Amino acid sequence: MPLNTVEELVAQLREGGARVTTARRLVLTVLVEGSQHPTAEELLATVRARAPDVHASTVYRNLEELERLGVVVHTHLGHGPATYHLASEAHGHLVCESCGATLEAPRDLFEDMAQGAKRRLGFVLRPYHFAVLGLCAACAARATTAQP
Repeated sequence: MPLNTVEELVAQLREGGARVTTARRLVLTVLVEGSQHPTAEELLATVRARAPDVHASTVYRNLEELERLGVVVHTHLGHGPATYHLASEAHGHLVCESCGATLEAPRDLFEDMAQGAKRRLGFVLRPYHFAVLGLCAACAARATTAQP
């Protein structure tokens, strides 16, 4: 069952023996309430809008620690900066190289690949870490009609 509230995430951290500071709670709050694919800089801006005295390094350290604790994951969506998600909401992404559209991949899309990688190579995929690049349906259609 996904952890969706700040209090559930705080309880998870405490059960694991982690400290829950005011800054850490604020980062979690911003992740729970904010946009779906925020960068560290966007998270920092939102945290500072609520608490201007929070230092940038505090936010970055908390993101790093929350990731180490398994509460947060980061994703690389193409060539831009990493974005952050709650681990309970991690999902794969498809990014159009032409228009930049980002699609959230259904959970089952990478299941066959993950099962094959594990079965054949003993490798455990984390399909939410990097986006799969290609062309969205609209850009692919334009590319097909543009060819002589």
